[in-house]
Amino acid sequence: MADNRNKKGIVFNKESEFRSKKISRREFTKKAAAICGAGAIGVANIGKKSASAVREPSEERNVLLLISDDHGLGELGCYGNRFIQTPNLDRLAENGVMFSSAFSTVASCSASRSVIYTGLFNHTNGQYGHQHSFHNLHTHKCVKGVPYILNKKGYHTGLIGKFHVQPDEVYPFKVLESGPGGNRDVFNMAKKANEFFNSNRDRPFLLVMGYSDPHRDWVRSNKKSYPSIKKNVYSPNDVIVPPFLPDEPEVREEFAEYYQSVDRLDQGIGYILDYLKKSGRDKDTLIIYISDNGIPFPGAKTTLYDPGIHLPMIISSATLKRKGIINNAMVSYIDIVPTILDWTGAEAPYKLPGRSILPILEEENPSGWDTIYASHTFHEITMYYPMRVIRTRKCKYILTLAHKLDYPFASDLYNSPTWQAILRRNVKMMGVRSVESYIHRPKEELYDLEKDPNEINNVANDPEYANTLADLRKGLRKFQEETNDPWIVKYKYE
Repeated sequence: MADNRNKKGIVFNKESEFRSKKISRREFTKKAAAICGAGAIGVANIGKKSASAVREPSEERNVLLLISDDHGLGELGCYGNRFIQTPNLDRLAENGVMFSSAFSTVASCSASRSVIYTGLFNHTNGQYGHQHSFHNLHTHKCVKGVPYILNKKGYHTGLIGKFHVQPDEVYPFKVLESGPGGNRDVFNMAKKANEFFNSNRDRPFLLVMGYSDPHRDWVRSNKKSYPSIKKNVYSPNDVIVPPFLPDEPEVREEFAEYYQSVDRLDQGIGYILDYLKKSGRDKDTLIIYISDNGIPFPGAKTTLYDPGIHLPMIISSATLKRKGIINNAMVSYIDIVPTILDWTGAEAPYKLPGRSILPILEEENPSGWDTIYASHTFHEITMYYPMRVIRTRKCKYILTLAHKLDYPFASDLYNSPTWQAILRRNVKMMGVRSVESYIHRPKEELYDLEKDPNEINNVANDPEYANTLADLRKGLRKFQEETNDPWIVKYKYE
């Protein structure tokens, strides 16, 4: 088993195992010994405001939010992948805080972005799935997205690249330069960002960069030439195949294309960080890097298994006293809007379920950050498959609300060489998980993550876990009730 340790002490091996040198899984387990029995731990914090931020007030508190598309946890150098070249994201991590346990609330593009921009779960904000084309799903008009809130505070707000949510009145960016599918010309995107940095200099800004990389369409996008972007080609022999996929030639070839797309993304990140510094506005800017969901392969994207929602998050600002550290708090994308509002001094017009990360940003092992929730309903309009999740450090409980349906495939994943190879060869195992169990799922899944990090052995019917199951059921239901989940009707009638 090949093993790789980077200078931060985080390790990935060919099974994509993740752990921290500073605190072992065993130590984590001791600290979280009673989590599974804690029921609704974390729910009590819904709606609470943070006590303080990590910076002193100033006239300008800028925000630069960098969102990649389908970038997984294991595909960055700073998270331990020794084959892929991501020097600029690595640099951001060295000058900031890298999170080992950051989670999206859903593994689908539009739905995830709606959470990132509103601070509400997608079953609350109404953006259940894709915005574009005939899917036409949209956020409730009564919701006020973060650009709306900051516009009211006098901010210059902008989005360059992939937008992918609607309607505009919920997300009224003053500058919106977005084409279908976002943008892969990351140098041109950076130049547009530079223009944004140097305009309206008398006002603080919120700028969102919506990258299309490393979303699928690699072959076409990787064959193109982009100004000032070096085309770095990767060998299929040098990729890390995750444990939830079969080690087939087609899989390796697709990962090689994927790595090239990540490489291009990283170069774009480097350009925008350099432009921000040249503008002189970096000293008052909070920089957040995230991906909307997991890698675009079966077993990750569109699923609520960890490869779909356990993602990279890096936060940096010039005001940090401690840099280059790993924060092991279980943070969620539901916390991004509260963090931005905390940084800018703005307030939401209603109570949000998340909380600001700023008060614990420079801590390595803050207490009370041990539970996250996830909610999925659609990806494409044809892909109805509602699931709800409560996850602690030790256990994950997945409630599938339409479990009698076959698990639906996103069109790009179904047509991918990876999945077509599985079908053509009649492959029975997607790595450690059977194809049958992937397509046909039970109503309840419960995993002991300490013993089973790949989420294979469902212990929902194991008497040893009966109390844990009861507590997590209760915690999930309370979460659904407190976040106005329409699917709570199933508790009443089924």
